[in-house]
Amino acid sequence: MMRVLYPEEMAKLDRAAMDAGTPSLQLMENAGRAVAEQAREMLGGICAGRRVVVVAAKGNNGGDGMVAARYLASWGAAARVVLLGDPEELSPDAAANYRRYREGGGEVVSGGAGALREELRGAELVIDALFGFGFRGSAQGEFAAAIEAVNACGARVLSVDIPSGMDAATGEVRGPAVEAERTVTLAWPKTGLYLYPGAEKVGELVVADIGIPADLVESVVESDIHVLEEGDVAEMIPPLPAHAHKGQRGKVLVVAGCEGLTGAAALCSRAALRAGAGVVTLGIAAGLNPVMEVKLTEVMTLPLPDEEGRHCRREAAARVLEEAERYDALALGPGLGRATSTAEMVWDLLERWEKPLVLDADGINCAAERPQCLQRREYPTILTPHPGELGRLLGKTAGEVQGSRLACALSAAGALRCVVVLKGADTVIADPSGRAVFHHLALPELATAGSGDVLTGCIAAFCARGLGALAAAQCGVFLHGSAARLACSMVGGLGMVAGDIIAHLPLALAGLRGGKKGGNRK
Repeated sequence: MMRVLYPEEMAKLDRAAMDAGTPSLQLMENAGRAVAEQAREMLGGICAGRRVVVVAAKGNNGGDGMVAARYLASWGAAARVVLLGDPEELSPDAAANYRRYREGGGEVVSGGAGALREELRGAELVIDALFGFGFRGSAQGEFAAAIEAVNACGARVLSVDIPSGMDAATGEVRGPAVEAERTVTLAWPKTGLYLYPGAEKVGELVVADIGIPADLVESVVESDIHVLEEGDVAEMIPPLPAHAHKGQRGKVLVVAGCEGLTGAAALCSRAALRAGAGVVTLGIAAGLNPVMEVKLTEVMTLPLPDEEGRHCRREAAARVLEEAERYDALALGPGLGRATSTAEMVWDLLERWEKPLVLDADGINCAAERPQCLQRREYPTILTPHPGELGRLLGKTAGEVQGSRLACALSAAGALRCVVVLKGADTVIADPSGRAVFHHLALPELATAGSGDVLTGCIAAFCARGLGALAAAQCGVFLHGSAARLACSMVGGLGMVAGDIIAHLPLALAGLRGGKKGGNRK
């Protein structure tokens, strides 16, 4: 998996690379060349006569932009640098590349945002080299005006390392920020590139190698944050032998649903089957069982003690535990409701279920009233909250969670001793050990009722296959996202519903398994 760094860790790596013998000017040269190559690609591979404006400031990010301008000019582009600030205030490396660019005949324009607006007329591409990963706060004065001019000019925009105006650590945007079509981030991506609202400014994200030895990461970087990639997931999914039977594909018990919310139970159960489980049984309030017998064909049902046929009561936990030996994993919570007797059932199951458990929706809401039930569990447990549900666990508002997604997911995972899957754009998966994984997917079509229930079923299926909690969460999240993308392309995004995601799970799973058959790779 690709590492993701906090900005302060990236600064330490820069220093470590220089201490290990890589000159800082060489790092800047490599960075600027990588930016220029991305610019050339955005121009269709033809630079001759193309008008490119590099907007730079006094820091090393501006120096990267000047190196890029020098390369583009050597390839025939009509490149020009607009420098915001006094050349006498440039950082040492930026100053060296400023001189080299000027000595080669490169043009540098000063005069602030007004001069920039003039230069942007007719530009085909703008390279944003204003602020680097050390930026905090909000852009002010001429810098704010320059960012607004870049956003309004109509040209394609390439940002260097991060879009100027966003916080590279948190994704926070307090003022104007560049809206990039593409961002080329240097060496390793920074956490803020996957955190909103800043992530919305990034556009296509490209990671460029600038020559920092990879082995330095292990000795310098303390965090354990990664981006989930398809190849990683494919390797986690165990192959099935040719003689496999349904039991070897895993058995999932789903406890879900109440009056008015039987759809959540059905979606979760069907998703577990479509995600590869061999057997799925739905435990539901006895009074609702007849409708589920009709609604579900491949899923078996387990009638549970209820209150007036509406929702499960505490005694249902004992019935579920009687069946525990028959199943490999429990999915608990979708559409359960929050009646007191239902919450008591949830607490009992959290205390007494001694196998992997995936907790979602109302299961999480019930657990928030007694978080010690989670803290005391000694078996693999995965929570799949949205920001509001995680907020209830942490005593925060949904807005506070959304504004600090990575930190909140890690905090909850450590405090509750569970794997936490914080749903939303660029889902965060956090482990009690401090490891975190981003799933780099922002798909607004997933904001539809029931999509979270489908995710719970997917993760439960991988738990039942014997994957560890973190691996099961990663595979479930990735499979869910892949199926959603397929559904968008096949049925159209705006009207996509959760059932469409389920329908495309087998195709997405086949793609991840890479054509494996009988346990052998073709």
